[in-house]
Amino acid sequence: MLNIFVIGLDEENHDVLRAVPSAERYRFHPLLCIEELQHGEIPVADLLARAERVLTEFDGSIDAIVGFWDFPVSTMVPILARRFGTRGADLTSVLKCEHKYWSRLEQQKVIDEHPRFALVSPSDDRPPAELRYPMWLKPVKSFSSELAFKVDDDAEFRQAVERIGRGIGRVGEPFEHILAQVSLPPEIAAVGGRAILAEEALRGVQVAVEGYGCGGDVVIYGTLDSVDYPDSSCFLRHQYPSQLPDSVQRRLADISTRVMRHIGLDNATFSIEYFYDPDTDEIGLLEINSRHSQSHAVLFDHVDGAPNHHCMLALALGEDPRLPRGLGEYGIAAKWYHRRFADGVLRRGPTREELDRVEQEIPGVVVRPTAVEGARLSEQVGQDSYSFTLAEIVVGARDEAELVDKYERCVAALTFEFDEAAQVAEVQETITGCETGLIRETAQEQEGVER
Repeated sequence: MLNIFVIGLDEENHDVLRAVPSAERYRFHPLLCIEELQHGEIPVADLLARAERVLTEFDGSIDAIVGFWDFPVSTMVPILARRFGTRGADLTSVLKCEHKYWSRLEQQKVIDEHPRFALVSPSDDRPPAELRYPMWLKPVKSFSSELAFKVDDDAEFRQAVERIGRGIGRVGEPFEHILAQVSLPPEIAAVGGRAILAEEALRGVQVAVEGYGCGGDVVIYGTLDSVDYPDSSCFLRHQYPSQLPDSVQRRLADISTRVMRHIGLDNATFSIEYFYDPDTDEIGLLEINSRHSQSHAVLFDHVDGAPNHHCMLALALGEDPRLPRGLGEYGIAAKWYHRRFADGVLRRGPTREELDRVEQEIPGVVVRPTAVEGARLSEQVGQDSYSFTLAEIVVGARDEAELVDKYERCVAALTFEFDEAAQVAEVQETITGCETGLIRETAQEQEGVER
């Protein structure tokens, strides 16, 4: 048995890990829990020290140290792997992906497919002269779109800068502790981990490319569509495989390969988010994640017959990281985000019996509620700046039409009740519009892109 320590191991991903090829050879050990890693303050030095104590006191071989969450997990993995002699990426290459400004500087050395960008000072009243609205303001390090704001004019720009400035320390301060562990180029050392980045907004449909670096080579193993709610920047669903034309997917793979080969991320998985504009045929790189997406794991399992966690584990163990192709039960799979676009206190969510009935009546559907009864939605951890997730719904189907139909039937069967009755009616009308006819319109647009 090989002992694999998983930073932030949760029950859902533990189940997925048990489905990887050769899982009977692995013994998975939790190393810290996700609540202490990402909720509230992030005492990264203390977290590293506690993880080191667990590993040092372990009576057995330490064969791999892995993780599939964003900061601080993404940076703890290479640090602990180096200290305990297991395989992993170089920390500097990880930070070239994680630090949004550093990443942009590296990207522009090898590709042109990225937005114009510039740093912003907390005292700035308007953006740099070379940038045009609409644009996004975000910390140079954040996760789950936390403190990311789209702005269309100077007034919104000032409000966003102020809000980011108030909250940037929660992630920025511990991120600077990690930055201090590598030799930084002068331009990044001067910026630190608590700076604000402005980028011109990209247009089109969102798509993600997943792959890994192995032995100096870059392998792309999957392309997924990231579909937004209509007229929103909030994710509606991630679906695999992508429905974009093969020619576009080849261009995305080529751009990803050039960027990741230049950055030098090796012995690790990655996920790169893009925009593709079907009207102009332009591609724009949104951001690089120095890890694969755990949200996509079950999608690969549904379609290919193995979760993308397999690549992570195999790389950490020095084994063959290749995924099978097309051996799953479904032709397409998606992870949907059932959202509410206004705050409120959840008084009643679907019961376990109701969830079981939905999952039995609609084959290929699994519902995981995320909102907590009795709690205010805005107090949930890891929400984006514009919406609140009520439930995550995984759907497997023959094709995209069946995928949408199953999701709509599922949402119609779920009950969420809130305190603010008048507000709920308005929000429910918005959500109903987004999640029925407009979803079909979005699917038709995707099909138009394919045609």
